[in-house]
Amino acid sequence: MYRVLADATMVLHFAFLAYVVTGGFIAWRWPRTIVAHFAAVVWGALIVAFELNCPLTGPEDYFRKRAGGEGLPGGFIDTYLTGVIYPAEHVDLVRLLVAIVVLVSWVGLGIRLRTGSSRAKSR
Repeated sequence: MYRVLADATMVLHFAFLAYVVTGGFIAWRWPRTIVAHFAAVVWGALIVAFELNCPLTGPEDYFRKRAGGEGLPGGFIDTYLTGVIYPAEHVDLVRLLVAIVVLVSWVGLGIRLRTGSSRAKSR
C-alpha cells in the first residue's frame, strides 16, 4: 500500500511540475485558470529561490521508506529529473527555459485577451 501511495504522490508531483510549465497555455483556453497558474509559478519560484521542500516531497519520501525503499535522498527534483532527464550541470539553463516558457505563455495570454476584447468591441 505504501508503494501505491508513494507512486500516487510522485504522479501528483509530476503533474504539478507540468502545470507550472504549461499552465499559462492552458489559460489561453480557460483564462480564469491563470490565477491558479500564477500561484503555482510563485510557489515553484519560492521553492527554487529559498531551497524549500515542496510539501509533496515529505510524504513521498515517507511512503517510499515505509515501502522498503531509500526514499528521496536529494529531494524530488534531484531524484527524478536532475541527472536523469537533464544533466546536473544544466540546472540553471533548465530553470531559465522554464521561466521563458512561462513568460511566453503569459504574454500570449495577454495578447489573446487583448485581441479578443478588441474583436468583441468592434462587433
